[in-house]
Formats: sequence, C-alpha cells, structure tokens
Amino acid sequence: MNNQFLLNGFKFIFLFLTTSYHWLSTFWEKSQQVTPGNLIDLGGYKVHYYQKGEGDITVVFDHSLGGIEGYFLINKIAEITKVFIYDRPGYGCSDSSPKQRCSEEIVYELDQILQKAEVSPPYLLVGDSFGSYNVRLYAHYFPERVCGIVLTDGLHEKGMLNLPLSVKLLKTFFLSGFIISIVGATLGLIRLLGDLKVFELIKPQLKKFDRDSLILVKQSFYHPKHWLTMAREIWNLETSATQVKKANNLGNIPLISIKAKTFFNPSIFTFFLPLKAINKIRNIIHDELLKLSSNSSQILANKSSHFVWIDEPEIIISAIKQILNLDLL
Repeated sequence: MNNQFLLNGFKFIFLFLTTSYHWLSTFWEKSQQVTPGNLIDLGGYKVHYYQKGEGDITVVFDHSLGGIEGYFLINKIAEITKVFIYDRPGYGCSDSSPKQRCSEEIVYELDQILQKAEVSPPYLLVGDSFGSYNVRLYAHYFPERVCGIVLTDGLHEKGMLNLPLSVKLLKTFFLSGFIISIVGATLGLIRLLGDLKVFELIKPQLKKFDRDSLILVKQSFYHPKHWLTMAREIWNLETSATQVKKANNLGNIPLISIKAKTFFNPSIFTFFLPLKAINKIRNIIHDELLKLSSNSSQILANKSSHFVWIDEPEIIISAIKQILNLDLL
C-alpha cells in the first residue's frame, strides 16, 4: 500500500512539474520570441503567413498533414525567387479554425490569404503529401494564376480511396495516436521530449537544419491544437480525396512529381507496419499523379522516406529550379 502510494505520488509530481514547465515555457516564448511574418484575420480566427525573397514568380508552399516544414526550405527557396508559406489553421502561429479541415475549405482559406496579403501571381505551387491535394484543387479553380506545380510524395484519390484493410487500420492507429498526443501536449510531455531532443533521435536528419527553423517547427508540436488539427485533417482525409477528384485534368501546367523510395524506412519503429501494402498503394498513386498534366515528369528521391523535405530537401529545390527555367511566361 505504501509503495503504491509513493508511486502515485511520484506520478503526480512528475505530471505537475512537466505541465508547469510546459505552460511556463509557452508563456516565456510568447513574451520573448518574435516570429517572422504576419497574421491575417479570416473572420474570427487568424492565420500566420511569411514571405521572403524577390522575384516575379512566387513559390506558394502547402505543408504535409501536421507539418510546417516550409520553414526548413524557405531560406533556400528565397535565394531563387519569392516564397510564401503559411501555417494552416491549427498549426504553428495560426489559430484553430471552426470550419471543416478538408481540402475545399483549405483552398478557400488559401485564396483569401493570398488576396489579403496582396501576393500577386503567377504562383509555383509546392504541395507536400496532403498538401498535394490542396495545391491540385487550387490549380483547378485558378489555373490562370498557376505557372507550375511540384508534388512531394503526393497523394492521389485512386489509391487513397481504395486502401486495403491493413492500411486502413494503420490510419486508425495514427488517428488514435494524434488524440493521445493532445493529452501529452496538454501535460507538457511532448515539449519535454522535444527539449530532450528525442525528435532528433528518431529522425537524425533534423540536425542538419538551422536552429531557428528547427525551433519554429518543433514548437508547433508542443501545443494541443496542433495534434487536434492533425486528427481533424486525417479524419476528413477521405472527404478531401473525394473533393479533389474534379482536379484530374490540369491541362499543360508544368508538373513535377517527386517520388520517395519508400513511405517508411525499415527500422525497429516500423517493423510491424504493412510496408509492402503501403508501397504498392504508392506506386498506383504516383502513376496517377503523372496523368494530371500533359506536361508532367517524375523525380526519384532514392534516399528518402515519405518525408523528402527532411531526407533530401535539395531535390525539392532542384524541382523548383527546373520549373522556373521552363518557358512559362
């Protein structure tokens, strides 16, 4: 009885200290950190965006599900041309949105942000993973504004709406993990793991990015709204896949699809995952992505998992350069 009492007391003290540490750190960040960029009000909630560089063509970046990886790439892209990134509502410095987290709503928000921020076309759209749905739909609605598209290990509804049972179960596993992480973030456990550099232990390639960019990205994961938004986006993933069906003919817009070698690199963390089934679906997806435009090509990222923007970001930069060198204007 005494041992159990001491154990429960230790658990309470640990959670109290981690939670206190989290919220005190959050208060300190808000008082000390100056985040680059601006906020735009979309009618009750504000969205953060950031522009850098100069050029007639603006690279518009839409992130992966749960990611704000544009901060890793913005400096390199800004050396080439103007770049615009934004934190989708619920991520980074943006407020959460009361609206459904699906591609139609995200594209509507992106259009408002670009107009209010006075970002003039033409746009070169870069969509990572889930972001590929959003940039496709944007190009469908506003083809006259788009001069090129880069899809980084993108998604396609032909594969995503016909997932085998093992992959559907994996998606459910991820969803449950996001929900559990809401509690972990609220209690400060995610921040503790981040400050102990556990993210870098799991994904060593993160160490190559500059400290300021890495801090901006990691801090988003410390907050419950980030994981809640991830859960909302993955919950609506089939809705987004159905919505993007209409964007299956993008004319002759230059399109480069970057295909990673595998979705997950084999490791002790992925041993029990259905990797063969996932990669079979990916082959179908990438075949379909090349049919979206009559002016499409594929680049293989042979050293990358699904997270090309971390494993081989230079390939994304190369694809952007390749489109910019085409006769677009």
